[in-house]
Amino acid sequence: MASNRPAPEFPGFSADPAPGGSGVEQGTWEEWNPTEESVRPVRGRHRVARQRGGLARSSTVLGVGVIAAVGAGGIATAQGGKPPVHISMPDLSAVKDSLPEAKSLPGVGALMSDTADSSSGATEAAPLTSMGNGRSGAGEALRSRIMQQAEAQQDAADARTQAAAEEAAAQKAAAEAAAKQEKAEAKAAAEKKKAEEEAKKKAEAERLAKLAKSYKLPVTSYTLTGTFGQPGSLWSSGYHTGLDFAASTGTPIYAVHGGTITEAGWAGAYGYRTILTLDDGTELWFCHQSSLNVSVGQKVSTGDVIGRVGATGNVTGDHLHMEVHPGGAATGVDPAAWLRDKGLTP
Repeated sequence: MASNRPAPEFPGFSADPAPGGSGVEQGTWEEWNPTEESVRPVRGRHRVARQRGGLARSSTVLGVGVIAAVGAGGIATAQGGKPPVHISMPDLSAVKDSLPEAKSLPGVGALMSDTADSSSGATEAAPLTSMGNGRSGAGEALRSRIMQQAEAQQDAADARTQAAAEEAAAQKAAAEAAAKQEKAEAKAAAEKKKAEEEAKKKAEAERLAKLAKSYKLPVTSYTLTGTFGQPGSLWSSGYHTGLDFAASTGTPIYAVHGGTITEAGWAGAYGYRTILTLDDGTELWFCHQSSLNVSVGQKVSTGDVIGRVGATGNVTGDHLHMEVHPGGAATGVDPAAWLRDKGLTP
């Protein structure tokens, strides 16, 4: 930096001191360039005298530093969200006169000059109104990132909701399909079972119709007066062991099916009895007859007359007592059920 300029002249002072004078009242200020050897450290507190019409040198330098900082880039935005601080600028008229070299400092000349020269290349000071732009930009960036995260989370939630809805719809559709399939299978099984039953009934009807042609009821005009298993004291076993066809004496008795006569004669409480043995070994007993028309060993066919209704043996009236003994067993079965199985309804 250049040396200090000559001090200004004041009224009442002369350049050369008069002989015997103090040299302060009549002389002028001389240029003083202090050196490190000539200046001793000053200890303790001291006051810097102000020059008339200007600022102290230390205050001037501090002011220039503040001005340079403001002109160079502005005051940084305070952290933590504090609002911008408004600074009151000092009067720079004295600085302009005292420090003409400060006008050449970057960013300071424009503040110290009355008019800014856009073509001089000096850096313009940043306006104080723009001091909050950094915080505003950071806040906007944070807000944008938060919004993006929120949108991403919402999209993920929507995707999960849609996936859950699609899965629920798929499960519902699968359940409905399974229910329909089960219903269809149940219906098909029922129809199949019904068809099988109908087919079985048809086959049984055909079988019975065929058997009916080879089987015949023992009498044609009768009244059922006693059924199988009927309890009573009239029978030695305590229950009725056959089927009673009440008819008048002399009514013809027919061979129910073709077979061989294995017995024909008196049988005590059964009176006159004829036993017809079929090809499968089943024995048919015809009891209480008034007369016999066949003999032992004789072959008969369905519908042949083998005797006549009577009231012989242990009876209370005219009737035919018929018993069925499968395989020649001593204990018989229900003759009515056996006849129905052969296509006949007693």
